[in-house]
Amino acid sequence: MSEGFFLGAAFVLAFLAWLSFYRAARGPSAADRIVAINVIGTKTLVILVLVGFAHQEMSIFLDVALVYGLISFLATVGLAQYFSKGSLF
Repeated sequence: MSEGFFLGAAFVLAFLAWLSFYRAARGPSAADRIVAINVIGTKTLVILVLVGFAHQEMSIFLDVALVYGLISFLATVGLAQYFSKGSLF
């Protein structure tokens, strides 16, 4: 596959992440906002992997994507805990 394909797919996903940002800002409920933030994190992770494929630097981009995925997961769990109980602990 060509570099342009991967970068084009990354651009489309970035646009879709911006649409999810609208849902995160204007969501009618806390659950909608948490899901939208999780979707943004997942799309960002896939964008990192696609850019790694496009520039043939998979080792660095994959490491960053894995760390970002872990941080995104912990943030989602923390937000869900905060919205359900009112505190993190």
